[in-house]
Amino acid sequence: MVPQTPPCPSSRDDRPRRVGVEIEFAGMLPQDAAQLVHDLFGGHIDLISPHRLRVTDTRWGEFAIELDAQYAHPDSKVVDKPAKGDDEWNHQRHQMRVDLHNRTRELIGDVVAGLVPTEIVCPPVPWNELGELDALFDGLRHHGAKGTDASLLYGFGLHLNPEVPSTDVASLLAHLRSYLLLAEWLRDQIDIDITREVLPHANPFPKSYAIKVLDPDYAPTLDTLIDDYLEDNNTRNRELDLLPLFAHLRPNHPHRLFHDGLVKPRPTFHYRLPNAQLSTPDWGSVIEWNRWLEVERLAADLPCLEAHSREYLDHHTQSPMSRWLDKLRGWMQE
Repeated sequence: MVPQTPPCPSSRDDRPRRVGVEIEFAGMLPQDAAQLVHDLFGGHIDLISPHRLRVTDTRWGEFAIELDAQYAHPDSKVVDKPAKGDDEWNHQRHQMRVDLHNRTRELIGDVVAGLVPTEIVCPPVPWNELGELDALFDGLRHHGAKGTDASLLYGFGLHLNPEVPSTDVASLLAHLRSYLLLAEWLRDQIDIDITREVLPHANPFPKSYAIKVLDPDYAPTLDTLIDDYLEDNNTRNRELDLLPLFAHLRPNHPHRLFHDGLVKPRPTFHYRLPNAQLSTPDWGSVIEWNRWLEVERLAADLPCLEAHSREYLDHHTQSPMSRWLDKLRGWMQE
């Protein structure tokens, strides 16, 4: 499958916009997944800890592969903490503490390896090279990796991190509005797995927030846009998580979430909605990228965006929400 061209294909420095891809799966340990990445894309495998590896110096950069469990990995606060004194006894005590900590974390990883997913975090890839990255998804299928629908316990997802076409507040607001309008259609197209619906990792936006943002009189500054988002979305677990983008734009913002180690500042939309559909032949990052582009296309068509925003507001303030999806399907068929 060929990745479709976005309305704004290039970044400000005139190179193709890039897309970060993250995939969760079971049935394959991090060591085997790292070897697969190396076999496909070259580079060098670096063992960071027993359940965390890196494949460096590939054509796109560094792949990170690990068990997606915090307590399966050494804690830097323990490992990097200096000894209490410079004498030999304190150094020995510190090393014994670090060794015990590392061994305990390794054992935890061994125990949970069949229960928590392995995650591959890919480096940013030019959008027009996503088809080549999809060799990774074919390789995972071939080696028996399991996706979301393999078990009711597997709430696994694929995350896309498309580089924003612009950091201007007007562009960010247009993309947010477009996403709010198309969210139900995307959920319908992706057919969100029931386990992922129950788990909190990709929750929809509150309707009250959508009504606020889609109001034609809503014309926020960047700081107002960020503060309003935080007021109504005090969580990382949104289907379109804007915290990494806002943390990149306002690194000194005092909100606690901006200083959460799990929020990685970057100039991207963090799109968390898609399932990890490894059981579906030919599924991969390109399919989800092409779906995502419906958001970018609507954001780029301001008259259409404004018209559909008015329809949304009329519909949700006067009629049952259950009929909104039918209207969305009608839009997409036109």
